[in-house]
Amino acid sequence: MSAKPVIGITQGDINGIGYEIIMKGLMDPRIYEMCTPVVYGSPKVAAYHRKALNINRFSFTSVRGIDSIQHNKPNLINVLDDNVRVEFGKTTNDAGEASIRSLDAAVSDLQIGKLDALITAPINKNNVQQVGFAFAGHTEYLKSKFNSQDVLMLMVADNIKLGVATGHIPLSQVSESLTIERLCNKIELMHKSLIADFGITRPNIAVLSLNPHAGEQGSMGMEEIEIIIPAINRCRDNGIIAIGPFSSDGFFGAANYLKFDGVMAMYHDQGLIPFKTLSFDRGVNYTAGLPIIRTSPAHGTAFDITGRNVASESSFLQALFLSLDIVKNRKLYQELTKNPLQKQTFIPDQTDDLYIDQIEEDEGI
Repeated sequence: MSAKPVIGITQGDINGIGYEIIMKGLMDPRIYEMCTPVVYGSPKVAAYHRKALNINRFSFTSVRGIDSIQHNKPNLINVLDDNVRVEFGKTTNDAGEASIRSLDAAVSDLQIGKLDALITAPINKNNVQQVGFAFAGHTEYLKSKFNSQDVLMLMVADNIKLGVATGHIPLSQVSESLTIERLCNKIELMHKSLIADFGITRPNIAVLSLNPHAGEQGSMGMEEIEIIIPAINRCRDNGIIAIGPFSSDGFFGAANYLKFDGVMAMYHDQGLIPFKTLSFDRGVNYTAGLPIIRTSPAHGTAFDITGRNVASESSFLQALFLSLDIVKNRKLYQELTKNPLQKQTFIPDQTDDLYIDQIEEDEGI
């Protein structure tokens, strides 16, 4: 392994903006002082995008495999045959197959320790599932590939880290999927990730309610009383500073997310709508709970603007920078925990109780 982190990058959907944001992001020469990027894709597809976008100051270095990469250049490993066809803005089976091949090849190198982290460009969930991708998204795929007991989709920006207790499921299934055990597991995953991946020693986590006005003592739903509050209390008993439940509208409207190291939403849109409103161009999707590091831009394939050279590479670059930060933080955490005398186990004390009481008083809980 190189002294610099080797970062794998999947091409995503070849009919979307994946290649545009990757090429624009990797045009900065400072990237190569920090890491060695390796794209899993196709020289032909890359050339097609580069010509259509009129990007003349950038080209990939094609290599045969991960052992042939050059550490001061943007590497590209070919995973497709030459007859692949690009159709900007269209959902095609060929594009779905290309997405899967790129992902499988990158994960294979990740599994054998050839990559320090993985960045996944956006895929189209419809076309990948049409060609045999039996997962709701990258998160579920990686959970299976690395035999993780549980994972957490964690949306990250400079001023907010937001997790989702129930992931890519229909809204009608959220309530039945929400249990005390599930919510505790997700909060614990966030707690551990904030410490090991983000270097936060004593993280505090806000937990959102499911129902309007936090259920109004049961008049608008019993999930807060029967599930969320018991889960918060159990987490506190296990040494986690978990506070809530907060009604989502007031919580984000008053910018109370700035007071917390992490926020746990109950379902996808409850968390991602305010997150993307606050930090669309800077947001990153991070999968907590995996033994490996995976980040992704917090946007989709953007078929409507593909090939127009208007896509922003900002979220891709933030995904790259975050992956590098987590590589460093995990190494530091592992070094600190090797010596049992250095390892600190958090036990709530009176100060923490006062802190929780003050926030709950401020928020009217």
